[in-house]
Amino acid sequence: MKVGVLMGGPSEERDVSLTSGKAVLDACKKLGYDATAFKFKNNYKGLKNALKTKNIIFNALHGGIGENGKIQEWLYSNGIKYTGSDAISSALCMKKANTKSIVRSLGIKTPDWELLENIKDKPTLDFPFVVKPNNQGSTVGLSIVFNDSKIHSAIKEAFKYSNQIMVEKYIDGRELTVPILGSKAYPIVEIEPSNAFYDYDCKYTPGMSKYICPAELDLQLTNAIQRDTELVFNELGCGVYGRADYLIDSSGDHYFLEMNTLPGMTSTSLFPKSVNVGGLSFENLIEKIIELSL
Repeated sequence: MKVGVLMGGPSEERDVSLTSGKAVLDACKKLGYDATAFKFKNNYKGLKNALKTKNIIFNALHGGIGENGKIQEWLYSNGIKYTGSDAISSALCMKKANTKSIVRSLGIKTPDWELLENIKDKPTLDFPFVVKPNNQGSTVGLSIVFNDSKIHSAIKEAFKYSNQIMVEKYIDGRELTVPILGSKAYPIVEIEPSNAFYDYDCKYTPGMSKYICPAELDLQLTNAIQRDTELVFNELGCGVYGRADYLIDSSGDHYFLEMNTLPGMTSTSLFPKSVNVGGLSFENLIEKIIELSL
């Protein structure tokens, strides 16, 4: 089997993509595939002829065009098979507010939110709240705002990465993430970051966060969160694999935050940690993603 691994890209998550891509490439080689790395910064279209020689392209991009449906649409239109969700669901999940609207319509809790289109717009939610770009990942451009003095700088920071930002009610709670592979939710991971929240440094710097998997939750809550994840994954039209993020408040209520259609595959990534507890090695995981995608 000839596998191409697409990595890099122009997004703020380029470095993470290159790390994920290398891990995937190494796993493909261990599996005995004829694997080739395809790195790019901007001109992915120049790779078309080379990509077409492969049986499948493993999409190891993160953020931006790799995750918002643009690459997926282009690959599909050129008859190139690729891993993960299709263009429509990728684009939908990249827009956090759209995802949250669908999730709320399913009767699943998600923190209250509003969208700002202009840097001069003022939030109407009560403090504290989270300010973040509506279409970014890896907590890029995210701030938690507790008082008036921080509003302007938080909004300015978020608008660096998007022309639309989300203001979301802050929930001080336990951070959870739930991987899904095929149509099955895997063991829940609880994240204990060393910073105030699970920011970019905590995500990608070894030792900056503690991970508990499976999370120490009662069985009823575990089942409810996994069931909700499977429901949301299907309702959003996602395919093959993804990862849903949640918060649990002091009352034990769980709140959906977002669905990530291209979870990281680095040494600190949560998806491989979870499926490993569920009985899949990293190589098995990559093989399964490729098989499901084909």
